[in-house]
Amino acid sequence: MPQPFHLAIPVHDLDKARQFYGELLGFNEGRSSDHWIDYDCYGHQLVVHLDESMKPEASNTSRVDGHGVPIPHFGVVLDMQQWRKLAEHLNQSDVPFVIEPYIRFEGKPGEQATMFFNDPSGNALEFKGFNNMDDLFKK
Repeated sequence: MPQPFHLAIPVHDLDKARQFYGELLGFNEGRSSDHWIDYDCYGHQLVVHLDESMKPEASNTSRVDGHGVPIPHFGVVLDMQQWRKLAEHLNQSDVPFVIEPYIRFEGKPGEQATMFFNDPSGNALEFKGFNNMDDLFKK
């Protein structure tokens, strides 16, 4: 099992971040203060730090598979069942997608499901799904 990563990101509103990461995505909240919140992001440590001067903006993009992929972005690689469950939950919650859920590299090495969406502060997230985690780095 890989070692957990630690990622700290800025958010413009802790209440909106708490609603998004805690309630919508279901990440368990760890330590917090009135300036930051720790989350358990599938076993990794995600920390949102308050930056009240931050203005939600669109990300730059890079062309991948005919889509404008937001950069920077972060997320988690899930098994396909977890990914489908999350995609369905986000659809039912009317989360606007930057890139709708779809299958990339279909029938090729590294076939994967992917979806992109933003948090309320404009941080771009990508969640991937694999039928076989051994394909994660397959060429």
